Amino acid sequence: MVLLWRLVRGVRQVVVRVDDFVDDWQGVPGRPGVPERPGVMARLDAIEGRLSNVEHELHPNSGASLRDAVDRVDRRTRQLTDE
Repeated sequence: MVLLWRLVRGVRQVVVRVDDFVDDWQGVPGRPGVPERPGVMARLDAIEGRLSNVEHELHPNSGASLRDAVDRVDRRTRQLTDE
């Protein structure tokens, strides 16, 4: 009887862990008092969006990127040191 109880308890622990993993992977909708938790794919999509914004700042474009600002400062500094 004790062995059966230990087996059931062990299987239950595994099932709870698998259930938690599935909830983390798929996400959990919000309910009263508990905020929504997005799933792994939604979080990866958000990370990719942020990375594309960062990548946009690393390349010269219309003059508004961080790369353009660094280039402007570099040019001005070179002019000051030449004079």
